[in-house]
Amino acid sequence: MVAHQNRTEDLQQASFLTILVIVSLLMAVIVYPFAQPLLWAALAAIMFQPLYRYVLRRMRGRRNPAAGISLLIIFTLVLVPAGWIATMVIQQAIVLVATLQQQPIDLAALFDVFYTSLPKIAREAVDRSGWADIATVQSRLQELLAQSAGMIASQAVSIGSGALGFFLSFGVGLYVMFFLLRDGERIGRTVLCAMPVERSIADRLAERFLGIVRATIKGTGMVALVQGALGWITLMIAGVPSALLFGVLMTIFALVPVIGAGAVWLPAGLWLLVTGATWQGIFVLLVGFFIISSSDNVLRPILVGRDTGIPDWIVLVTTLGGISLVGFSGIVLGPLVAGLFLASWSILREQRDEDEEALRHDGNTINVDASGRAPAEAG
Repeated sequence: MVAHQNRTEDLQQASFLTILVIVSLLMAVIVYPFAQPLLWAALAAIMFQPLYRYVLRRMRGRRNPAAGISLLIIFTLVLVPAGWIATMVIQQAIVLVATLQQQPIDLAALFDVFYTSLPKIAREAVDRSGWADIATVQSRLQELLAQSAGMIASQAVSIGSGALGFFLSFGVGLYVMFFLLRDGERIGRTVLCAMPVERSIADRLAERFLGIVRATIKGTGMVALVQGALGWITLMIAGVPSALLFGVLMTIFALVPVIGAGAVWLPAGLWLLVTGATWQGIFVLLVGFFIISSSDNVLRPILVGRDTGIPDWIVLVTTLGGISLVGFSGIVLGPLVAGLFLASWSILREQRDEDEEALRHDGNTINVDASGRAPAEAG
């Protein structure tokens, strides 16, 4: 009778777990179209939680008005400027490509300068590649510009046709952010209590997850913004057209390890030197080497305070993999997944070390009980 009851309880438990898995998968499928706005809303709620707490103290514990005021501040000081910058960048990109199409750059003189300065082995390699023919180079660049203009135009059309979906996702993100600001801590505690793992492990995972979020957004993101702003100001002083566009490109490249903002300011400085703008090129290169590049080493310890322990090569691979998988959100999602992966294995190692230490302690206790004296006294 008892065995039959146990089998019935096991069957009921297995059925419940099956239903739970199916319902969870269905829930994931349903919310998948809004996965990216939900991700950004959650990350923003984590980052702006100190702002919400400050407003909550000023509002004397009234959570709804505090969350609403916090959301209004975020919208006004962060989202509106970001939208304005995005609009200006798109306009500058279209103008730049159109200008290069209408006024093609005469590459003959520039190519001669580079070609004659190369060593003999490099010149032979250029000859074999076919790039020594300046007409071929010119035609290839014109094809590239035409493809770029077509890509920008198609993206503009797709953005216009998907405006309803964009505003819907944007509204969902703001709506969810309101509740995550207000109830984020309570939701986090509920999730930790419901996780089918030991509470100490869940607490450590949550702590390291928050640390990774802070390091990825507050550290990497803020440093990239500073580098992009410095690059924009530098290029604007040097008189480079579409400086805001190149500043945003610096911000994006600064998010990717190894590549960095140098992928923009270095070619820009060299281009200015080759085209005869000597002091402008030297200015851009000096600012790039001594200010933009070193800002990472100065700002990251101040903003983050400690290292996340994620090697740069893992951040690079997961960032590029995240971009290829989910688009721009992969810049943040990739390092987050990498951090949680390393944190999980680190916690597993710590658990094993603690278990081994407990076994050694239990063995020493048994030896003391059996001999009536400590192992050190046995000799």
